[in-house]
Amino acid sequence: MDPAPAPSGKWTDLRTRILSAIVMVTVGAVEIWLGGTAFAVLVVVLTGVMVWELAGMTQPLERRSALVVAAVTGVALVAALALKTQVAVLFLAVPSAVLVLTPRRDRWLSGIYALAILLAGYGLVILRDAGGTTVILWLVAVVVASDVLGYFTGRMLGGPKFWPAISPKKTWSGTVAGWIGAALVGLVVVLTTGAGWALVPLSALVAFAGQMGDIAESWVKRRAGVKDASALIPGHGGVLDRFDALIGAVVLVMALGLVAPVAGLFGG
Repeated sequence: MDPAPAPSGKWTDLRTRILSAIVMVTVGAVEIWLGGTAFAVLVVVLTGVMVWELAGMTQPLERRSALVVAAVTGVALVAALALKTQVAVLFLAVPSAVLVLTPRRDRWLSGIYALAILLAGYGLVILRDAGGTTVILWLVAVVVASDVLGYFTGRMLGGPKFWPAISPKKTWSGTVAGWIGAALVGLVVVLTTGAGWALVPLSALVAFAGQMGDIAESWVKRRAGVKDASALIPGHGGVLDRFDALIGAVVLVMALGLVAPVAGLFGG
């Protein structure tokens, strides 16, 4: 009996992506539900890995240096989470300073992006503590809905590219589909939890921020001349490749929180 033909064309990576996504969703759901130290540990580890990937891309011949920056990242984030004050930002900037002061490609770009990664890690833990599981699940659902609808719509409909010079695969059809999917997530949350209606347009805005996070990482990779941040996650590349959109989304939510805490929309 002849073996089944292998998937071809643009869907070849779908099975691997789905299996990896199931594992990530399972682990993430458990950690979000547990919260507290367990969730914080996961975030610290993932943040360290993402900065390790960033350091490796911008200084590929110095793997030991990348490990040092990752270790500094973990210590800095733990210190910031222990303080949870405005002074915490100083600790979050330490890995960025290390990247800027180390000879590498695009030092300032690396430093800025590293700061965004640490702000996102810090923000996830703070949001989980302040708003509980609902806020984090909404945030993750918005990013996932935007990514999934954007992926399938872009693959099926194609059309004009959103920003071909940086992200040649991203289309306007997929981008807009991502906004719609995110708004629908916000609508479901409003109808099921009684959250404020402002959450619907906010969800679309957060999705856009996530897409910009994706674009930012694509820009870093293009300048570094690499396809993926690493090969840690089958079908997805590196941790940074999978969580780049979440970085943009969380940074936006934290920035908006300086004006009005987003958790307030959930009645928190």
